[in-house]
Amino acid sequence: MKSDSQTTCWPLRLTEPQGRYRPWLLDRGSLTRRIQMRCAAFSVRHVRQRNGMAMPSERRMAALKHHSHALLRDVFLYCGETPMIFAHSVLPAASLHGSWQALGRLGDKPLGAVLFANPKVRRTPLRFKKLYPRDTLYRLASAVLLNPPACLWARCSVFTLQEKPILVTEVFLPGILELKQ
Repeated sequence: MKSDSQTTCWPLRLTEPQGRYRPWLLDRGSLTRRIQMRCAAFSVRHVRQRNGMAMPSERRMAALKHHSHALLRDVFLYCGETPMIFAHSVLPAASLHGSWQALGRLGDKPLGAVLFANPKVRRTPLRFKKLYPRDTLYRLASAVLLNPPACLWARCSVFTLQEKPILVTEVFLPGILELKQ
């Protein structure tokens, strides 16, 4: 049976030790901005963007109907040549109108910069998960790592503007620990 990191529960609390990842996981500000402040050579490397269906738990967290289509966006945030974060976003087709119309054309621009620039955007509480090699998000995130660790930490939350949701999941790669807190 294929395991899917999004089909099981994402708790609202961190349930086990996370070591040096903890401050990064709990920060409710812009992760993009936090990395940019600590990295002179920040970049977003666009991996893929496609229309499709969100995973079942993604649909539940973003309150999407069963057959709702979404724009699925996967990118890596880099500091120099070191990958820091793998970001997976679910942008429902209905959310890509009006104020968020341009989000479907971000390319190598960070989604976080747009989300945190508008004071009307609301964010749900963060949810957390420890990912393992059997998890889809682990496999996607670890694809750029030469020696993937036994597990990776991730968090997710839903951003809304005018009742239009966008689910953002961030997987923390070992390189993030090289940056100063």
